[in-house]
Amino acid sequence: GSMASGAQPTDKKRRETLLSAELGKYINKNVRVKFQGGREVCGILKGYDQLLNLVLDGTLEYLQDPKDPFKLTDETRSLGLVVCRGTAVVLVCPADAMEAISNPFLQQEQEATS
Repeated sequence: GSMASGAQPTDKKRRETLLSAELGKYINKNVRVKFQGGREVCGILKGYDQLLNLVLDGTLEYLQDPKDPFKLTDETRSLGLVVCRGTAVVLVCPADAMEAISNPFLQQEQEATS
């Protein structure tokens, strides 16, 4: 079992390096971040560490629907410069890749009812 324990740190290191290289592409770009509990923000990625703690500037929070915490409303609030705790981060993606696609099922329903 001595070899297995010796191999683990390199695996973890490789993952962290990959993550850093991936996130590095988004420095000074607009990213969207989802957190555990359904909260979502959008801001300019200014920095990060291997624990996925993020520094965002010009941050906007998308407010959650009080009746359904996993549903976001159109309301936002400005948070400015924030540090996001890595353990709460679920997803980081480029903000421009989040455009809404039209719901294909909606069209079918409309055709079916008309």
